[in-house]
Amino acid sequence: MAGLSAAAALAGCGWRVHVVERRPAGEAAQDAGAGLQMSPNASRCLEAIGALNAVAEAGVRPRAAVLCDGRSGRLVYRAALDEAAVARWGAPYVHVHRADLAAILRDAAEVAGAVSLHGRSVTGWTQRDGAIRPEIDGAAAPDLDCDLLLVADGTGSRLRATLGIDDPARFTGQTAWRALVPADVPGLAIPPDATVWAAPGRHVVTYRVRRGSLINLVAVEEQTRWTEEGWQIEGDPSALRRAFADLAAPLRDLMAAVETVSFWGLRDRDPPQCWFERGVALIGDACHPMLPFMAQGAAMALEDGAALVRHLGVSRIVQNPRGGERARAIDRALASWQRERAPRVARVVAMARANAVLFHRHDGLRRSLSHALIGTVSRLAPSIAAGRLDWLYGYDAVNGRHAAP
Repeated sequence: MAGLSAAAALAGCGWRVHVVERRPAGEAAQDAGAGLQMSPNASRCLEAIGALNAVAEAGVRPRAAVLCDGRSGRLVYRAALDEAAVARWGAPYVHVHRADLAAILRDAAEVAGAVSLHGRSVTGWTQRDGAIRPEIDGAAAPDLDCDLLLVADGTGSRLRATLGIDDPARFTGQTAWRALVPADVPGLAIPPDATVWAAPGRHVVTYRVRRGSLINLVAVEEQTRWTEEGWQIEGDPSALRRAFADLAAPLRDLMAAVETVSFWGLRDRDPPQCWFERGVALIGDACHPMLPFMAQGAAMALEDGAALVRHLGVSRIVQNPRGGERARAIDRALASWQRERAPRVARVVAMARANAVLFHRHDGLRRSLSHALIGTVSRLAPSIAAGRLDWLYGYDAVNGRHAAP
């Protein structure tokens, strides 16, 4: 998402852009649990590249953000979204299928003039005369000499080490199941909201994608060990049902309808001290992977691309001929981009980690008091509750300012 959105933004501003993708042309992302939440800060970035209408059409605008007690099903917190999100933060909140978003971003990049190279991988690069020469599948590619190389190969980034950042992703002590269930299965009582169902040591997230036709399910459980790699490992639906058998009836009914589930260990990394080196920059999850408990991984990736275009100062850099001064100008832009992005990303990473504690509280008394406080504030002072997210949802990365409220 980071690479495609940045490609669309850069191509739209006059850069010649190539997108190198491992996935062969026409191969869609796997369907086993593939929902993404586009909060208003992400929607602004989509609007800037002309993709928001298509994403909204393919996805769902949830009615509300909801926190429920996972065992009893009791409502703890409810904050209106849909039109309320637009009114407060100036842009919609949208749930979208991962494959749909990728296809829309790819189309936006290609319409803007980016060229896609499918079924190929960047395996390294060399530097010469102010230019970067990528290696594609192990071989130098002089026809792709460039001024700027964005590394967007995700949480398990292999190219990250090529920049001298050798910090393997660490297992966080939590595993997750992801699945999609048809929304028209008889007897399901899952509301069309962005719902977190919190329970001791576990939580479940549910919301709808594909114009409401599918319910996206993410079920997270604390575990002490994990050895397998990847996030699309085939899971066992019966193991999912056993692990969450004591939760509320709507969740048990939903899990009973799961036929295919993916299973993976949640891994984490701290953002590096330096995000770039001589025109090569990490972006999105390759730079700052985060736990999914703020639903901001894709949003931060989109913000990265939008902010990068602004810092590159297109009118100043594109007009400079290739060479040392152009390369230095790009690195100055990358440095200012990192200075802006790093504190914001660090705050989101920290809040996602904190939410893991909030959602999974084991202490019954503290859990009850926490839920009571959250519920009271949401009922008596909804504007104050919503205001806690103004710094996040009200930010406009395209223009580098807070747009709302």
